[in-house]
Amino acid sequence: MTSTTQEYTPQRWSLTDLFPGHDSKEMKAALKQLEDSVAKFETWRDKLNENLSEADFLKILTTMEQDTRLAVRVNQFAGLWFSEDTQNQDAQTFQAQTEQKMAELQNRTLFFSLWWKALDDKNAERLLKASGEFEYWLQQIRNFKPYTLAEAEEKIINIKDVTGAKALQTLYSSITDRYVFKVKVGDEVKELNRGELMQLVYTPDPDLRAAAYQELYRVYSDDGPILGQVYQTLSRDWHNENIDLRKFNSPIAVRNLNNDIPDEVVDTLLGVSEENTRVFQRFFNLKAKLLGVDKLRRYDIYAPVASSDKKYSYDHAVRLTLESFGEFDPKLEELSRRVFNEGHVDSESRKGKRGGAFCSSGDPALSPWVLLSYNGSARDMSTLAHEFGHAIHAMLASHHNVFNFHSSLPLAETASTFGEMLLVDKLLEQETDEAVRRDILFAKVDDAYATIMRQVFFALFERKAHEMVKGGASVDELSSAYMENLKHQFGDSMTIGEEFKWEWVSIPHIYYYPFYVYAYSFGQLLVFALYQQYKAEGDAFKPRYLELLSSGGSHSPEDILTTAGINMRDAAFWQGGFDVVNGMVDELEKLTAK
Repeated sequence: MTSTTQEYTPQRWSLTDLFPGHDSKEMKAALKQLEDSVAKFETWRDKLNENLSEADFLKILTTMEQDTRLAVRVNQFAGLWFSEDTQNQDAQTFQAQTEQKMAELQNRTLFFSLWWKALDDKNAERLLKASGEFEYWLQQIRNFKPYTLAEAEEKIINIKDVTGAKALQTLYSSITDRYVFKVKVGDEVKELNRGELMQLVYTPDPDLRAAAYQELYRVYSDDGPILGQVYQTLSRDWHNENIDLRKFNSPIAVRNLNNDIPDEVVDTLLGVSEENTRVFQRFFNLKAKLLGVDKLRRYDIYAPVASSDKKYSYDHAVRLTLESFGEFDPKLEELSRRVFNEGHVDSESRKGKRGGAFCSSGDPALSPWVLLSYNGSARDMSTLAHEFGHAIHAMLASHHNVFNFHSSLPLAETASTFGEMLLVDKLLEQETDEAVRRDILFAKVDDAYATIMRQVFFALFERKAHEMVKGGASVDELSSAYMENLKHQFGDSMTIGEEFKWEWVSIPHIYYYPFYVYAYSFGQLLVFALYQQYKAEGDAFKPRYLELLSSGGSHSPEDILTTAGINMRDAAFWQGGFDVVNGMVDELEKLTAK
């Protein structure tokens, strides 16, 4: 169980397990080694043909895997160093230089994937059978065969991305991560970063909730036209490359193929979700009743239903998370503690640090790095459990090669969301204050909304926005479309302030990873199904769940889920997830009727 001697305090991570510094001898040696390895790899170019032996094929794959491990370490260092302080100009410069270097190296090794895609089916099948652990990764590469361009064109795109899309994404981060928000709290005007500001939307004070949202979108709206132009350009870039050049059927189909999820499955997920808007609208009506208002304002969406502002120390949060994981399986606690002990957690709240939270895993031989900003709320505890779920997922799959250990995006949220549910159950088990218990239960449905319906409607907006940008829509027209999206989502359950038309420019995912967001909905509904199985089966469920996580990305999502007894093509499966939410709302209605 959790150690009683170690005290956990918010910390800044250490990147020394990657490299001592960006200008260290180790970094210079790694870059030199990459350069030499790629030069040696290029000698295979003239040896690739349909008669390539299985032994030589495996030699190529092994070399690529080893080189990729080193490359991701360099890349990961650059990204993490920038994330810990996005205003650090040395970090900005090094990240840009690294992206440029990696694009150059990628271009020099591009010939292999192009040859592999172009190889005839008979010889491809022969080599696939001999590829062992690399098989699924290789099959995924061939899935992109219809959308692949000539080598010269692919090289141009790689180079263009560095000074095009990636540069715009870095610019978006640099602009928005420097924002300072000013809100009057009590008698004092406080300067807050976004993470600190968003804590206020969970407070019992309705005026403070409104002030937080108003300040958030006041600041974003000041740059709204510029941020909107950045989005328009990224959308056009996505369309120019993927629709016009590669000939994908739709903008979202690009993400679907990357995820190895059939288009029709995503359409079913989004369609079933749209049909279930009333589930959460019913919840919002219940919350309005408990708050003593006729109708919620959008400011009140995460309002607590009891005036509980209980804070949890970081030490308590870590210990409770470790304990909840350990009670499920001691290995989960052991893996989590390793991330802490190795100094791979950045949990301080400070200016300049990238907002939000994430878990970064690169080389399977190293434990992941986790970034979050801990401020003491129950939600911060959930975030901690969420990100450590990601870390556990990566570490359980670390026996796979670097190409196969990352799960596809829709399955990537499985362990994280499951980890949150383990923690919430532990919180409810220990909490004796009825007001806090009710808050936790309401927060559970709040989180289900934020993870399912909110993300679905982001994806629906993205689908609409890409279409509108193609048609020449202005930033104001996109903002109007976003307001219509909100009205469709909330129906008559909520009033929405005009400033929320700028919410879309504050959503980093739609800038960095188009159509990523439906993965959250997929993951949450999947976890509801898995958690139901866990509650019904107990210990018998655990080996099957751990096997699912240990698969990483070594098989297709459909194969992994079929093994777990789930048919993702069946609309009834997705509806089952919403039935769980309906049951939670039923439970809350009974609880509040007492």
